[in-house]
Amino acid sequence: MKETTRPVTIADVAARAGVSVPTVSRVLTGAARVSAGKRALVEAAIAELKYHPSAAARVLASRKSQVVGVIAGDTSRYGYAETIRGIEESARSEGYTVMITVVESALPEHVEHAVAAAMTQPLAGVIVLKFDPPGVAALARIPPSVPVVALSGARDTSVPQAVLDEARAAEELTAYLLGLGHRTVHHVRVPPSRKEDGRTTGWRRALRKAGAEIPAPYDATWEARSGVAIGRTLAANEVTAVLCGNDEIAMGVIRGIVDAGRRVPEDVSVAGFDDHPLAELWSPALTTAHQDFAALGRRGMALLLGQLREDGGRRFSSERPAIVLRDSTAPPSRP
Repeated sequence: MKETTRPVTIADVAARAGVSVPTVSRVLTGAARVSAGKRALVEAAIAELKYHPSAAARVLASRKSQVVGVIAGDTSRYGYAETIRGIEESARSEGYTVMITVVESALPEHVEHAVAAAMTQPLAGVIVLKFDPPGVAALARIPPSVPVVALSGARDTSVPQAVLDEARAAEELTAYLLGLGHRTVHHVRVPPSRKEDGRTTGWRRALRKAGAEIPAPYDATWEARSGVAIGRTLAANEVTAVLCGNDEIAMGVIRGIVDAGRRVPEDVSVAGFDDHPLAELWSPALTTAHQDFAALGRRGMALLLGQLREDGGRRFSSERPAIVLRDSTAPPSRP
């Protein structure tokens, strides 16, 4: 019969050291009310038994939560999932666990339910993915007493925030397309988190600076398939350059353009945003803006830790996405 090994407990350490369990707990949490002799006995017992305190034991001993709440409008999309991965990896390295709460929509009842569910847990703090209207609405409902950090694509000074500067990247991508000789650049946007997101703002700013026509943007959903019909419309309108709100939408737009009998990039240049893992494998490989979402999550966790350690810490962290040039963009065939 296979023999099982029982995990070493704090009571085992106390018995080996010949002290009480509260004494061991005080040693583990660094409390001062332990004599040097007893502390030495406890430390020797810990080393001998190879005892590793559990996260639960640390919470009970320190009275401080080791759980970080993450509130998001979605967890399945590439950017959301990668950001959460970065948060979780950083949290784990610091001894924290992550609890994820999804907000179904920006409807008040959905927001209230999600925030209330998260707040039933003893959270050390909360990180909100402010990528969409549900995230924006949830951030506004976090109690003021709870340490909070927002992650998004545009700066908001109301709370500590880690940002990907989408506006600058979109401006640079649009300027690049204009520099290839395109007279203007059309835009297919994903649902914004507010009136206008940074990707649209940057696109508009670049056209305005260049004195180019600013066409009305096309509205896609979060589903890549929604880009197909838009791509067909763009092809019929003799468009030569398009900036899409993300890479999945760009893939749909390319499909629609090709279905309509036009070529990418020979007839229409298409740029995406995010640098999805499939972007370089798509045909043609997508020109895009590389967003390091995992690093965004890690930066957000660093800002939260600054609050939890009560050392003041930074309130803002920004990074500009890098432009990645691939095969889906080229000079227009008819300047």
